[in-house]
Amino acid sequence: MSAYRTGDPLDRRRFLTAAALRGATVIGMGALSTGALSAGALGTGVIGATALGAVDADAAFAAPIRSLDPAVAESAFAEGRITAINQDVLEVAGSYGDHSRVRVTNATSVWKARATTAADIETGDGLYARGLPLPDGTLAADAVWVNIVNLHATIRGIEKTRLHLAHGQHEIVGNLMAQTTSASYGDASPTADLSRLTIGQSAQVLGAWRPSDGSVDLVRVAVAPGAGRRR
Repeated sequence: MSAYRTGDPLDRRRFLTAAALRGATVIGMGALSTGALSAGALGTGVIGATALGAVDADAAFAAPIRSLDPAVAESAFAEGRITAINQDVLEVAGSYGDHSRVRVTNATSVWKARATTAADIETGDGLYARGLPLPDGTLAADAVWVNIVNLHATIRGIEKTRLHLAHGQHEIVGNLMAQTTSASYGDASPTADLSRLTIGQSAQVLGAWRPSDGSVDLVRVAVAPGAGRRR
């Protein structure tokens, strides 16, 4: 199993970024069923969605908070590409040739460019999950981030509904989403005003990769302090 204990958030950012840049085709489509949690999992005391830390997009890259409850074990993580969905268990092929099984429940928080439900998880999606290891080898997930990416890029082009980004040797199309995409200028709070984004700016991009075409749905575009000032 590829579940691992808490580690350097930069390591997580590296493999999540790599997943977005692989450009692999969607393996298939399959919605997650709402099958009941097995008796074995119930017997382990599966925890609620906030017991191991925050569940928003930024929490995927933050150091998890250690629980003050001695009954709650240290959180573990799993990552990779979803190859199959068997009722409430996701079969995941890890980035380094390993394999993990991630169990989702009604208490699992799911993020896929926004807070959503397990019904939006599909075969072929990239997954990053946080939870507790169970005796049967599965990871009982309290939070799952689907196709999440967090990368540094340069803005190369701006259109009404998308940004053209360069990340190293990779060209990435960033989809601007009404009511969702925000910009952060320096230390200011995120805003829906994207008018101060300019070509040539360096930006940190948080969003959700689309396996079907390799583009990224942009949740937040953060530019450095001093950038985006009107002259």
